[in-house]
Amino acid sequence: MYSALMSTSERLIEATRELLWERGYVGTSPRAVQQAAGAGQGSMYHHFAGKPDLALAAIRRTSEEMGAAAEAVLGGEGTAYARIEAYLLRERDVLRGCPVGRLTMDPEVIADPVLRAPVDEALGRLRARLAEVVREGLDSGELSASLDADEIAATVVSTVQGGYVLARATGSRAPFDSAVRGLLSLLTPRTAAG
Repeated sequence: MYSALMSTSERLIEATRELLWERGYVGTSPRAVQQAAGAGQGSMYHHFAGKPDLALAAIRRTSEEMGAAAEAVLGGEGTAYARIEAYLLRERDVLRGCPVGRLTMDPEVIADPVLRAPVDEALGRLRARLAEVVREGLDSGELSASLDADEIAATVVSTVQGGYVLARATGSRAPFDSAVRGLLSLLTPRTAAG
């Protein structure tokens, strides 16, 4: 499943990331991780103090990847609207849901401040970065002055996360796509609307 060039610790982290996304924290047993990673129990405990330590490494990696993927689009070229649109329309495995958003529904992750911290930080950084882009659009006059950058950033994140939930509930990506189109129509630049 994983490259022979990957170190054992990398295989363990990657296996844990996949299992957390699919099964959640409780369903991610050390045995399942070891099997998926092709690593023995001794190897796992040589690299990580236990399941919480390994889960934390996996959650941090997933959170970092989410941030990097968002920044690749939001930090790109184009107008504020174009970058927000690109973020909302970027390729996603909608029916699988968000690997970070999935963790917010996991009672064990949310109950543990150490495991919850990278999730909260990742979503907070995403909202802050989106708010920066919206402010650019407000400052340039591209977006309606009636918009609040922080509220729009929260709305974008909520639309994506809620869209995942609706898509998973229906078994169709149509509700996700509909939510994204609806939000984009509300954000239509002033120059395009006039």
